[in-house]
Amino acid sequence: MNNSASDIWNSILGWLLGLSNVESIGDLKPEFAAPWVVGREFWLVVGAIALAVVALSFYLRYQTKGSVFYRGFLGVLRACLLVLLLLTLADPVLRITKTDRPPPLVYLLFDGSDSMNLEDRLTSDQRKKLASAVELDRADANDQPSRADYLSALLTRQEDNLVAGLQEKGYRLEAFVFEGDTTGRLRRLDLADEGDDDEPVDPAKLVESGQLAAEGQVTALGTALSDLRQQVGASKLASVVVFSDFDNNSGQIPVGAGQSTSTSPAKKLGVPIYAVGVGTTTAVNLAVSVQPPPKLKRGKVANMTVQLGQNALDGEMVNVRLYAKRLESEDTLTPEVAELIGEQTVELTNATQDVSIPFEPEAAGRYEIVAKVDGLEGETNTDDNQSIRKVRVIDDYLRLLYVSKEPTWEWRFIKEVFHRDPDVGMKGFRTYLASADINVCNTNELFLPTLSMERSAFFKHDVIILDDVPKSLLTDSFCNRVREFVSRFGGGLVIIAGPRFGPGQLVDTPLADMLPVTVDPHARIRDDREFKLVLTDEGRATDFMRLGDRKRKDWEIENEKAWDNLGLLNWYQPVTSIHSQAKVLAVHPTDTCADGRSPMPIIATRPFGSANGEVVYIGMNEMWRLRRRYGERYYRQYWSQLIHRLGLSHALGADKRFQPRTDRQAYYPESKVTFTVEASDENFEALSEEKVPGGKLTAELVYPKKPGEAQKVRMLELPMRRKGLFEVSFPVERAGQYRLRVKDPITGKFKEETFEVTAISPERRSIIRNVVLQEQLASDTGGNSYDLETASDLIKDMRLTSQSETNTRIQPLWTTPMWFILVVVLMLSEWLFRKMANLA
Repeated sequence: MNNSASDIWNSILGWLLGLSNVESIGDLKPEFAAPWVVGREFWLVVGAIALAVVALSFYLRYQTKGSVFYRGFLGVLRACLLVLLLLTLADPVLRITKTDRPPPLVYLLFDGSDSMNLEDRLTSDQRKKLASAVELDRADANDQPSRADYLSALLTRQEDNLVAGLQEKGYRLEAFVFEGDTTGRLRRLDLADEGDDDEPVDPAKLVESGQLAAEGQVTALGTALSDLRQQVGASKLASVVVFSDFDNNSGQIPVGAGQSTSTSPAKKLGVPIYAVGVGTTTAVNLAVSVQPPPKLKRGKVANMTVQLGQNALDGEMVNVRLYAKRLESEDTLTPEVAELIGEQTVELTNATQDVSIPFEPEAAGRYEIVAKVDGLEGETNTDDNQSIRKVRVIDDYLRLLYVSKEPTWEWRFIKEVFHRDPDVGMKGFRTYLASADINVCNTNELFLPTLSMERSAFFKHDVIILDDVPKSLLTDSFCNRVREFVSRFGGGLVIIAGPRFGPGQLVDTPLADMLPVTVDPHARIRDDREFKLVLTDEGRATDFMRLGDRKRKDWEIENEKAWDNLGLLNWYQPVTSIHSQAKVLAVHPTDTCADGRSPMPIIATRPFGSANGEVVYIGMNEMWRLRRRYGERYYRQYWSQLIHRLGLSHALGADKRFQPRTDRQAYYPESKVTFTVEASDENFEALSEEKVPGGKLTAELVYPKKPGEAQKVRMLELPMRRKGLFEVSFPVERAGQYRLRVKDPITGKFKEETFEVTAISPERRSIIRNVVLQEQLASDTGGNSYDLETASDLIKDMRLTSQSETNTRIQPLWTTPMWFILVVVLMLSEWLFRKMANLA
């Protein structure tokens, strides 16, 4: 049968079965769905036979007119009709495997953040031109429509209406607003009246119903694109149209900035993105952003990076000043004042440029780092001329625990690296070697005689490294402690695969599901051929994988040179699959996982637990080969960067025992602050009511002080929500910096947290559209970029084709045209033959 005849047949069969857009129909399997039939099909057959016997008996025994042939045939027709009615009661269904071609699905994604309420400062001619393009009738000399006004006009314009035009091309439309939540919260929009999903979309409904209200406080576009993948129809998605100013200021980065197109949220959608830009692209503006390391060491010089972003200010000279203020003070009410730690005068030559100012903290504690520049002539917004970040200065060392069966090359060289590392040193590196002589363990403080140490000693560690560990060392007690160390206290765990035992030893232990990979307990190392490690794009963008001097212009070349220094590797540990939360940083050049698609991971990482814990997997213990040509240079850098990332992401040592925190660092007036304290006792057991009088902690909330008024302090009670967790929520109104001080009931010392309440939304700190991100988002996904004046071109530019989909569905038969036709044919046939036999 030719394709045309086949298509006609499939269309007819699809219509008979109540299916639409059918390309082909495969398996057909009839079933019954009525509960009284399931498992009792034998009695259904008995009932059908009984009805057939009754129908035939009626016509053959009790009807005397007509010939036996006519009466017998009428009996068969009546029997068929009665059996069909019985089957209807049995709820017949057909399990159909079909291939269809539904219309392409297009998501419309609208920016619901506060920046859409900005009134761009346009000239009279610019306003009139834009108003004419979107058919807005309120753009006179005294009127400044907002970005939301222009977007609403675009959606409701009469000619070349964008939404109507897309639907006329046969596309299915669904719409969402991303509301500025840092978690990327999406709100689905109603495009048609309730229950009328098949009706044409009314573009005016979006505007008139107020669904496009812009109330979000941040633009988390990257996170919103990630969340789009979780939508019900995302697997059938054909394209996304984004309406935004693209000033991504929170959450994930949508595309670029060290990401590959394969790992960015935009590319992971797997569909073209059409970006419609809203907002002005030119404005005189200078923005400053200070980017200090998360933790600093007392008495150690660290460079504070201040990033300057400017528009239309080339050639201007600006003075960048950096201040530091210690936030922790013995005086509850009088925090230390900010001190100038450095300043530089620079000429603005690029859209973004960095200024480096050194800072050597003299005392440990929490500091506030403030970068400031003076406003320049022509700036319409100076709110972004100051940037504040908080850092912690430590006067402590990182504590590493290295566990192995016996000394390996990796252990030998890592030991030397960290003995000379000022942030670890001789006091910070401890190791347990199962093969070590007990006398050596008892006399050399480097070695631990047992892994069964007291909880207070175990949980003071900051990073744990397991290298080629046999099952015999992985007791339930030890594994449960390691799991708690990572999940509850935010510790770092490094799993190094060795040639003797391997990560398969972790199977059936509490550590198995913590890994970024799934291991096979029966897998053996693969050493049949040498290979060269290949960094992924995520690997190149990960801090501890970036080797060399990053201040050099040829840094990326040096990074490749450093990793080439590993040379050809002899073996690796194969794994079954990659965890969904994992980031794969380095892979085998050719081998894949068991699925045959995912590249075989050699280095991978994943978060674990609710306290920023992280697990790093290294599929071979051959990293020491980085020393091959350049000595310790790159080897030391790799391990130092990795350990600092894992160790400095949380409080150090015993400080992990009592951790106060707020749910955010910045708030807006009338918002609610949630203050949480996770507390343990001296033995790192969750703090119980017996050790907390009244089952509550008490904290001081110190309000920002205005000149001439007394300092306001409010006492807060933190009730115990569960063992070891204390929490309270409270509203804030006044803008300024707040301080929270809470006493550790075990040590009697105060711990302090600060947060800022600002009346200025981040959405209003940058007032120009990010055209670079807009165009990159479109180009990297195969879409296109527009502004409000050219948005109507999107209708003709978007050329989407339907994709064939094969799926199995349960189709009720009694609701189909086929069933109706069958009933009508039987009834009419019986009536016709009765007429012919003179029985009517």
